[in-house]
Amino acid sequence: MKQVVTCNDEVLGEDTAVDHEIDYVEISGVTFGQGVTDVATLKFGDAPSRARRIVRSGDVLVSTVRTYLKALALVEEAAPNLIASTGFAVLRPRRIEPSFLGHVVSSDFFVGEVISRSVGVSYPAINSSDLVRILIPLPPLAEQQAIAEFLDRETAKLDALVEEQRRLIALLKEKRQAVISHAVTRGLDPTAPLKPSGINWLGDIPAHWEVVPLKYLTAFKSGGTPSKTNLAYWDGDVPWVSARDLKTATITDSTFRITQQAVADGAAALVPVGSILVLVRGMTLAHSFPVCIAGVPTAINQDLKALSPNPGMDGGFLAWSLRGLAEQSLSRIDEAGHGTKALRMDAWASMEIPLPPEPEQRLIAKALEDKTAKLDALTAEATRAIALLQERRAAMISAAVTGKIDVRETKPAEEAA
Repeated sequence: MKQVVTCNDEVLGEDTAVDHEIDYVEISGVTFGQGVTDVATLKFGDAPSRARRIVRSGDVLVSTVRTYLKALALVEEAAPNLIASTGFAVLRPRRIEPSFLGHVVSSDFFVGEVISRSVGVSYPAINSSDLVRILIPLPPLAEQQAIAEFLDRETAKLDALVEEQRRLIALLKEKRQAVISHAVTRGLDPTAPLKPSGINWLGDIPAHWEVVPLKYLTAFKSGGTPSKTNLAYWDGDVPWVSARDLKTATITDSTFRITQQAVADGAAALVPVGSILVLVRGMTLAHSFPVCIAGVPTAINQDLKALSPNPGMDGGFLAWSLRGLAEQSLSRIDEAGHGTKALRMDAWASMEIPLPPEPEQRLIAKALEDKTAKLDALTAEATRAIALLQERRAAMISAAVTGKIDVRETKPAEEAA
């Protein structure tokens, strides 16, 4: 590659004026298959020290750190003040068509080479000098242009189909939340008489329901982290749940596990099956409020709370209520140290929950299991469709840039017609 591109040609000097405005792109601002998706406008004096690489139109960005993220993109039209992180190699085409190069670096064979040459486990990285030594196919310029035009056209079609599926998933997510919210605030009977709840955000509720503060419906239990220096406490058979594990409705396993000795020594405490696990501290709370149920006895870390329903409170219904009222929980979020989001426990414990009689709680919980299962199945189907389209996209790019398919005579459908 180094014979047809230059690498990291231009950088901002330390003498740049502190009030000089830049458009900064970080590794997280580049999405595989979509290009640059997020740019932050900053003053140079406020920008991270890694905001140094100058990017021009036609340059190609390839992440050299955390290479498993596949953060790479062709920058077709760069803003005059576009600056990339030093975590990127900025490739400037010299004797290669920029759009062809953009497709080459996104091909499976090139991405695989980058990942295989990266060093480090938790933070794999590759030197820019090693990156540009990777061998790439180089057809004549006219054929590069033909391949790029073909791939631009065909990947755009696939990307449009992917975007349709993403919109469908977003609509299904909205529908799911609406179904849950309605059921836990109005019940299942549309003909039930209503009464004012006395709470502005809640409005009317079924006349036979109550409104009860959360703190009277459940007991709260905090978690903690056993000493990492005591190896006898770790790599056991007891799940130790943290924020990263709150991805399924029912938790039966965790990324990290602790030992029975940690529990016996009081370094951690178990919460019983059926406990409701919620996140009370972490950046996830900036956009969502995970609610899960413990499917096995488990320990939790200090960023979580476990809720044990009191008599008369069905645990399944309480979990659905917290999901349906997620917006109200998120409205009680403050910032802890270093900008981390944290739930204000006094305000959250006082949050009022619409409460039907216990038999009706169980009926609502069962109905929501059935309704959301259907919506989740549709979401899973759309997710699979996206994966298949992305596989087809990747295979097409790899085949075209390595000459497995001849695209020189292909034409757009409208031209062929």
